[in-house]
Amino acid sequence: MSDLHNIPEFCSRGYAEVNLDAIVRNMQNMKAHLARETKMGGVIKADGYGHGGAPVAGELEGLDFMWGFASATAEEALALRRAGIKKPLLILGYSFPYCYQQLAEEEIRPTVFRQDSMEQLQAAARRAGRRIRVHVKVDTGMNRIGITPDEKGLTFLERLSELDGIETEGIFTHFARADETDKTSAREQLTVFQEFVRQAESRLGRRIPLKHCANSAGILELPEAGMDLVRAGISMYGLYPSGDVERNAVALTPALSLHSRIVYLKTIHAGQSVSYGGTFTADREMRVATIPLGYGDGYPRSLSGRGYVLIRGKRAPILGRICMDQFMVDVSRIPDVSEDDGVVLLGRDGEEEISAEALGEISGRFHYELICDLGRRIPRIFTRGGEVVKCVE
Repeated sequence: MSDLHNIPEFCSRGYAEVNLDAIVRNMQNMKAHLARETKMGGVIKADGYGHGGAPVAGELEGLDFMWGFASATAEEALALRRAGIKKPLLILGYSFPYCYQQLAEEEIRPTVFRQDSMEQLQAAARRAGRRIRVHVKVDTGMNRIGITPDEKGLTFLERLSELDGIETEGIFTHFARADETDKTSAREQLTVFQEFVRQAESRLGRRIPLKHCANSAGILELPEAGMDLVRAGISMYGLYPSGDVERNAVALTPALSLHSRIVYLKTIHAGQSVSYGGTFTADREMRVATIPLGYGDGYPRSLSGRGYVLIRGKRAPILGRICMDQFMVDVSRIPDVSEDDGVVLLGRDGEEEISAEALGEISGRFHYELICDLGRRIPRIFTRGGEVVKCVE
């Protein structure tokens, strides 16, 4: 396990440590890369990319450059409100009509891009007795959701502006390829968006307060895309969007590490196999350690026979198939290893480090996916200044 003190007993099997200092520092470093007037939004979808959405948002809420937070769903946004988050919350995806009145009551901003949503939101605003602030999504090339940047889109905005009880607070788009070395596609999207916004504001006769399009890759490499607001997603948690993104412009520190311990040690002999299917057979006497986490916790089964963990600052290769709740590693070359020794599955131990990117490359999975898929059986421990400040089972 790590050097932290006061770790609850329910974390004995394993836990993810989330370094809140790293998250704050990542946001501050990105903000220093932006124009002074540009605000930041923290993307807290998928429970804060597996880190723990409410504690992360709570840590960042007091920063003066934080406009607010974004989620993917209404349920995520409502959970943040229930957790005490006061700053603006934006839902990036489609919000279903059943929750419109709740969104109005909780002052949560839905994204709109469908004609039928307009009237339903207006009716919800009337029932709640409050105005609903909305952000309009414009599809400039992702071809996922959003109004089209043409006459049809302009008509949509005009119609929206005529509805009592609805305020168009923001308008945004999303880069599809900003994390590539060649930024041609992203810059084309930016040009399309800027021209459409110019036409929209001219047609409406007013300025739309919040224009935003920069995601993590945009923040790091497209400063001209800053506008009024940027949306920091994976970069907030200290991971770069891809291997093509320049890493020298903004320093990021990974916030999450994954820990467990050795629960059993044994010696096996030449000819003995390990785990399901006997995919690994020893060719010599070996010391084997059992780790009590598995693919049921989100640890990729595709690391079977390919990945490694860190024990006493040394690499211990995974032997055979990863089980749902356990897996085995070779500790033959690690001196003085013993039961209950700490194991690092993701993060640093001494001079060695296992990054999310490295795990993704070995397992054949996307590094975003890896951290988002860490299961709820793994408690999250939140630290500040090297001390545990919160634990979430």
